[in-house]
Amino acid sequence: MAKKKRTVVLIEDDRYYRLAYQDGLKEAGFDVFLAGNGKEGLKLVQSEKPDLILLDLIMPIKNGFETLEELKMDDKLKEIPVIILSNLGQDSDIEKAKALGSTDYLIKSNFSMKEVIEKIKFNLIAKKH
Repeated sequence: MAKKKRTVVLIEDDRYYRLAYQDGLKEAGFDVFLAGNGKEGLKLVQSEKPDLILLDLIMPIKNGFETLEELKMDDKLKEIPVIILSNLGQDSDIEKAKALGSTDYLIKSNFSMKEVIEKIKFNLIAKKH
């Protein structure tokens, strides 16, 4: 029996990042679903129930902090690991995201695609235990 592909929902308003991460994640063997803002992202997470969520913070309509807060208040979704992938690098932003329930926080400019994928795999393994 074939192993089920792991699914990732990427919530990111920047088209360049969305497409680049989509390609990288697909190449690494993940099914990827894309949303351009937090409102779309929440709907997508509710319908797809992914294994992991990659979430940007600065987005239109509903920002990443608001999205994360809503995800963690939903009993059906709160166990899904959320990795913040943002350009915001202030300690206060990192602390806020962790307090709201993110499992990891990556600053886009500090991590290569390969490193982001390694972090995703690590968080998926950690979730199992």
